[in-house]
Amino acid sequence: MKRSYYSAAIHIFCSSQPEQIVGHLTGASAQYGFSVDFKQANAWIQQIEILQSALKTKHGKVYFEYSIPRMGRRIDVVLLIEHVIFVLEFKVGAQDFTAYAVDQVLDYALDLSNFHETSHDKYLAPVLISTEAKPQPVAVACSANNPKLLRPIRCAASQLNDVIAAALAFADGPSISAEAWEGGRYCPTPTIVEAAMALYRGHNVAEISRSDAGAVNLQQTSATVASIIATARENNHKAICFVTGVPGAGKTLVGLNIANTHINKDDNLYSVFLSGNGPLVAVLREALARDRVLHEKAKGKRIRKGEAVSEVKLFVQNVHNFRDDCLKDDKAPLEHVALFDEAQRAWNLGQTANFMKRKKKRPDFNQSEPEFLISCLDRHQDWAVIVCLVGGGQEINTGEAGISEWIDSLLRKFPGWDVYISPKLTDSEYGAGKVIARLASSPLKVEYKEDLHLSVSMRSFRAERVSELVKKVLDLEADEAQKTLQAINGKYPIVLTRDMKKAKLWLRERAEGSQRYGIVVSSQAERLKPYAIDVKTPVDPIDWFLAGKDDVRSSYYLEDVATEFHVQGLELDWACVTWDADFRHSPNGWENWSFKGNKWLHINNEERRKYQKNAYRVLLTRARQGMVLVVPEGDPKDHTRLPEFYNSTFNYLKGIGFQELL
Repeated sequence: MKRSYYSAAIHIFCSSQPEQIVGHLTGASAQYGFSVDFKQANAWIQQIEILQSALKTKHGKVYFEYSIPRMGRRIDVVLLIEHVIFVLEFKVGAQDFTAYAVDQVLDYALDLSNFHETSHDKYLAPVLISTEAKPQPVAVACSANNPKLLRPIRCAASQLNDVIAAALAFADGPSISAEAWEGGRYCPTPTIVEAAMALYRGHNVAEISRSDAGAVNLQQTSATVASIIATARENNHKAICFVTGVPGAGKTLVGLNIANTHINKDDNLYSVFLSGNGPLVAVLREALARDRVLHEKAKGKRIRKGEAVSEVKLFVQNVHNFRDDCLKDDKAPLEHVALFDEAQRAWNLGQTANFMKRKKKRPDFNQSEPEFLISCLDRHQDWAVIVCLVGGGQEINTGEAGISEWIDSLLRKFPGWDVYISPKLTDSEYGAGKVIARLASSPLKVEYKEDLHLSVSMRSFRAERVSELVKKVLDLEADEAQKTLQAINGKYPIVLTRDMKKAKLWLRERAEGSQRYGIVVSSQAERLKPYAIDVKTPVDPIDWFLAGKDDVRSSYYLEDVATEFHVQGLELDWACVTWDADFRHSPNGWENWSFKGNKWLHINNEERRKYQKNAYRVLLTRARQGMVLVVPEGDPKDHTRLPEFYNSTFNYLKGIGFQELL
C-alpha cells in the first residue's frame, strides 16, 4: 500500500520543478476524492521551496502527505536522512507556534514510534515549521518517556538545514534503508472513537488494527459473524450469536465493523449498532458527525452538522430508542441485523415492567428487555440476525439481566432460532453456565465457535495483561497479581500514591501530544469532596472525552471526574483512579459501603456488592498506556474519612508491588 502522495530520493526531489511535484500531489489527492484549491497548491509550493533549499547536500528520501491510518490524517512531510526520521508539520503563513500545532506534530511522531514496525527503534524528530516565524533557539533533547523520540523542535523557514544538522549530530545509529522502512507494517491500536471514525469513513477492521495475534483474532471473529449473517440470509433463517471477550478486546469494534459493512441500501440490507450505554452512544455520534463534516470539507463539499448527525443515528442507536420505536406498532424494524453492545446489561423483567409502567403507561408489559428485543427481530418473515456482544464482570446497574435472560428467552419463546455461542460463555464471569447447560436438551440448533471469543486486549498496546492483573487484584489473588504485575512492569506503568497533587503531576508529565488523561472514580465515592471531587456533579461525556486542552470541561483539566457509568466502553491514554472508602480492603476481604446522610452503611445485598466490585473493574481497565492509583490518607478528625478506612487498601496494593510515588 502506497502511504504517501509523492515520494522520491532527495537528489531527485531537489532537481525537480516545484510545479511538477505539485502535479503529482494534485493527481494523488484526486484519486482519494479530495479537491485541491489554490491555497493548498500554494502551500505545497512553499513547502517544496523550503525543503529544496535545505536539502541540497543531503541524501535520503522525502515523502509528502504521508498517511497515518489510525488518526485518519496525513503528515505534511516525512524525511529519511541517515539515521533519523524527520516528521515535518508546516504552518504556512504562521508567525507563531501554537500548543495545538506542537501537539499535532508530536502526535504524528508518536504514532510512527508506537505503531509503525520499522520506526520502533529509530530516532524520530518532530519538527514544526512556521514559515513567517522569527528564528528560534535550536534545542534538541529526548522525550521524557522515549529516548528515541525527540521533543518537538520549533523551526523558522530559514532554519531547517540547521535543525536537521543538530538532530543528526544528537542521534546515532546505522543509516535507515528507505526500502526496509517502507516495508514495515503499520500496526495501530486505535481508541474506540478513532476506530469508529475510520470504519465510518470506509476503512475495514484489518486496516485499523494491529497485525499481531490479537488483531488476527479480531478479524477472524468479524469474519465468523459475517459468515453467520450470510448463512442466515441465504437460508431464510433467524440466528443469534454470542461474542465474548476480555475487557478491551474489541467487542465494540467488531460490532461497529459488522454494522458498517452490512449496510447496502440498494440491496435492502440494513444493520444497526445498539447500545444501552448512553455516554458511549453520545460520544460516538458526536465524534462521527464532527469527523464527517471535516472529511467532506477536505473534499471540497459542505454538509451541515445536523445532516451528519441524522446519518450517524442510522448507524449507532441507543437500544432504548430502538425498543421504543418497536413499541409503536407490530411491524418488523428496518434492520435485519442488530448488534447489541454489552448485551448482558439488558434489563430483566422487573426493571423493564417497572419502566414501562412508569414511563410508557404500559402496566401490563410482561417481557424482559432481551425477550422483547428478540421478538422485534422475529417479526421479519424471512431472516434476521442478532449479535450479542458480551462483557464479563461488567454489570454495574440494578436490574441488569445478565446473559442468561437472553438464552432463557430463546428457550421459552423462540425455538426456531439458531444459536451460535462462544465456548467462553460458560465461564463464571459471564454467569450463564446453568442456563447454557439446558441448551443441550433443547430443540434449538446450537453451535459453539471458538472464533466468537476475543482473548487479547486491544486497548493497551503496551500490555495486554492489564485486565488479567485487575481481575487478580479484585479477586484478592495477591501472589498471582504480583507475578502478573512483574510481567508488565516497564511496559505499562502503574504507580500508587496518597497525594492527589502528585498524581496530577504524574499524569501531566507522562502524557505527550494530545494523549488524553483524566480522573475516574466510583459513583459511590461520596467522601472525596475535600479533594474537590464531587461525584454528584454531572459531567458531560462529550465535553469530557472530546474537548481540547483549553476547555475547562475536558478531562485534561483534571477538575471534572467521570464515574464508571461515563467511561464504560470508552478509554483514556492515562488514568488517575481515585479510591474512596466505598470499596475497602480488610483482613476478611473487600468490604462494600454506601454513604447515606452523614455515615457509611454496609452493603449486604450480594447483587449490589457485585456491581460495586465491577465498577472498580471498569475504572481500572480504562487506561491504554498507564495509570496512577490514589488512595487518600483520610483524616482522623473526620469520622467519615478515618485513616483506617483507607490504610488497608493502600497497604494491600503496595504489597502487590505497585510502585509508590515519592
